[in-house]
Amino acid sequence: MHLAACMIALKGILKREFLRFIHQRTRFLSALVRPLLWLLVFATGFRAALGVSIIPPYQTYITYETYILPGLCCMILLFNGMQSSLSMVYDREMGSMKVLLLSPLPRSWLLFCKLIAIALLSLAQVYAFIGLGFLVDVTPPIMGLLTVLPALVLTALMLGSIGLFLSSRIRQLENFAGVMNFVIFPMFFMSSALYPLWKMRESSEWLYWICNVNPFTHAVELVRFALYTELNLSALLITTGTTAVFMVLALWGFRSEQVARRH
Repeated sequence: MHLAACMIALKGILKREFLRFIHQRTRFLSALVRPLLWLLVFATGFRAALGVSIIPPYQTYITYETYILPGLCCMILLFNGMQSSLSMVYDREMGSMKVLLLSPLPRSWLLFCKLIAIALLSLAQVYAFIGLGFLVDVTPPIMGLLTVLPALVLTALMLGSIGLFLSSRIRQLENFAGVMNFVIFPMFFMSSALYPLWKMRESSEWLYWICNVNPFTHAVELVRFALYTELNLSALLITTGTTAVFMVLALWGFRSEQVARRH
């Protein structure tokens, strides 16, 4: 009976998230507009100034558009994970999650269901973006579309966990927007999503080390290598460890809130 209740909760959360996504068509378009601007507009301007040398996992010189494709895929996962967490702040106070969090089901399972829903929606957007990349001649290996799937799922879970942890510490929607600006943009720009780390090191040693300890950097590199059918073991370990840590922190945050409300 407990297993059946857990499956009903999973089905309900997945259905709700997908229905919300379908009804919010602008959300899908906005998720694609940001990376497309970088791919079609900014990359064109930076192409001559930022030539990318032969670095793993690439076997030859590449265009700047080819280099930033994995980073832009992770940008979609980052923004979607944080936006879904924003909805969690609302749902916890006035939406369906308020009812679910008061149910006898384990909170760890409810949060995991939420993460799965975030990951599945993010994957649909990422593959749509990669498909658009083929139209402008940014073409990763076809086999890479399969090997990158586990890396994208793990990255989506990591970013969703970070977002859920932040949402567990925030009580009002007004405060969430400000916190997101201090999380999303530093994570994205202080990473290897747009520039190779060796380029960062040439300009600033301290900025290089900040990028190097940023978990988003390792998620981007995990996706980059997987997209070209290679495994970056260190990136995999760091991304997995970060996911586990923030999953535990998110669960702790929501449990602490539950205890506080009981008292």
